[in-house]
Amino acid sequence: MAGRIEGKVAVVTGGCSGIGLATSRRFVEEGAKVVIGDINTDRGAEVVDELGGPDVATFVQVDVTDKDQVDALFKTAKDTYGSVDIAFNNAGISPPQDDSILDTDLDAWDLVQRVNLTSVYLCCKAALPYMLEQKSGSIINTASFVAVMGAATSQISYSASKGGVLSMTRELGVQFAREGIRVNALCPGPVNTPLLKELFAKDAERAARRLVHVPMGRFGEPEEMANAVLFLASDESSFMTASTFLVDGGISGAYVTPL
Repeated sequence: MAGRIEGKVAVVTGGCSGIGLATSRRFVEEGAKVVIGDINTDRGAEVVDELGGPDVATFVQVDVTDKDQVDALFKTAKDTYGSVDIAFNNAGISPPQDDSILDTDLDAWDLVQRVNLTSVYLCCKAALPYMLEQKSGSIINTASFVAVMGAATSQISYSASKGGVLSMTRELGVQFAREGIRVNALCPGPVNTPLLKELFAKDAERAARRLVHVPMGRFGEPEEMANAVLFLASDESSFMTASTFLVDGGISGAYVTPL
């Protein structure tokens, strides 16, 4: 039986680790060719080999805040595999300098906004012309559960950036719906990724405060997010656009979480 995205070409940013890597693996399993954009050149070649080599995967070093580099990433997908069918705009950061608004300086604010929000704008802007020419495409932007509720641990720029991603996703989903292009936002809860592990290592108490609010009593796994992205990328979600797709263990639906 053919895969759910057989023959499609996907671009995945932040594809060398965490949700991006798990999604790249899932996409290849389901028949897609994947172009991975990441700043981590050390991991890039390893990931391509793991996924099956250049017939199915290509790595492009990219700073997602640089328009020329982002444009080159999507052009590589078109030139190498013939189309741009799926864009998973997933790269993001959550540095410890991003804390309470009282403690977060302007440099930390600006950095998070550029990586988490401006990069999604640049990726959508780069992907859309190819999809408009094809009259088809699926864009999935990684937002967060903190885009729909206040965070239990202060991260002012991160929360604001993810709210921006969600709002931009809605606008693009509405604008391009009749052009055959769907744009949806994945909103993960706390996920067991390198970002979260780094938070645990630096501030275990802060990280533990996240877990206590999750009704399911555990963090999500990257593979669970990848399954959600696959659904949004495939025709199984063909009547979904401008959507807030929460995969958060119930955290956004909880008033009080029993311990």
